[in-house]
Amino acid sequence: MITSIESRTAVPARPGTSTPVLDVVVPVHNEEVDLGPCVRRLHGHLAEHFPYPFRITIADNASIDGTLAVAEALTAELPEVRVRHLAAKGRGRALRAAWTASDAPVLAYMDVDLSTDLAALLPLVAPLISGHSDVAIGTRLARTARVVRGARREVISRTYNLLLRGTLAVRFSDAQCGFKAIRADVARELLPLVQDAGWFFDTELLVLAQRAGLRIHEVPVDWIDDPDSRVDVVATALADLRGIGRLGRALLTGALPLAELRAQLGRAPLAAPPEPAPAGLPRQLVRFAVVGVASTCAYLLLFTLIRTSLGAQPANLLALLLTAVANTAANRRLTFGITGRRHGARHHAQGLLAFALGLALTSGSLATLHAAADPGRAVELAVLVAANLAATVLRFVLLRLAMHHHP
Repeated sequence: MITSIESRTAVPARPGTSTPVLDVVVPVHNEEVDLGPCVRRLHGHLAEHFPYPFRITIADNASIDGTLAVAEALTAELPEVRVRHLAAKGRGRALRAAWTASDAPVLAYMDVDLSTDLAALLPLVAPLISGHSDVAIGTRLARTARVVRGARREVISRTYNLLLRGTLAVRFSDAQCGFKAIRADVARELLPLVQDAGWFFDTELLVLAQRAGLRIHEVPVDWIDDPDSRVDVVATALADLRGIGRLGRALLTGALPLAELRAQLGRAPLAAPPEPAPAGLPRQLVRFAVVGVASTCAYLLLFTLIRTSLGAQPANLLALLLTAVANTAANRRLTFGITGRRHGARHHAQGLLAFALGLALTSGSLATLHAAADPGRAVELAVLVAANLAATVLRFVLLRLAMHHHP
């Protein structure tokens, strides 16, 4: 069992044994016509472009035509090809059996029709070999993906992935693209928890990986739909809906050991950078003054714009509130050198206290001014500037007390 992220090391660049670094599983059912050309094409691509030892495993799940005979002939022709025969049908079942039995540190699978351009294979598995990521998927829904398929399949695919986002809160973009890879150490922990043996296998595995805190790498692919695909779309859609319901219930009821998975597999959060030393008082005063001038200018502009329609007191309230929030955020970062969200709510609450005192000063000044006379706009603005200067001094004292010793 893996106990920490540090155990996910990179695969050695030049393995000293013949053990394959990558095992590509091709699950098949009654594919005697396409199997030979597709496996030879895949083998040729790997031999020419993949810089590590590899294996191709044909997972024949309950074929009743000549698929198994073709697969066995390929193992005699190509030394890197193996075949596993299963008596029961199901893509998920075939992948589970082949991946569990494999000794390769990186496991992948692709559909036998090779709808995905094989140029994406090395970008798919490279982050797993290096240890950067844990699971990798090809996505047909990225902006840079190039996809040729009918409108019906496009709508079904996008609807399914939107449904996953709404029901299971997934963050990966394409659950059903037949082009995925996983590190073997991660697969050993997740596969026993995946119940589906059919087409929902991919989705269930990815949801568990996401909830376990694993890094899922996505590769935009070039993908051309196979017009001879024999997938029963209606039956598959119904099975997927049942799978979503079952998995959703398991997540809601706590039937899955997600906390244990995250503790065992998840990547630890990045350590926060050390907080910079707070600036001395003279530098703080200069920075506070710069922020204060900018805030005062913004306040006067907002007051002038709002006063025409709302009157002096409401305009003062709104302009002061808006600039107070921005002022606290700017002083927190620029004047007192505080970054991150820690104590942010408390600092803004203290900033609002300073705002309330500033509001009392400016509103009181306005009320006194209007009670004594009917001033012009210039006199009104001059009084507000003086009141804001007093409020600014008070704000500096309060914010420095709040933030200087509690970054």
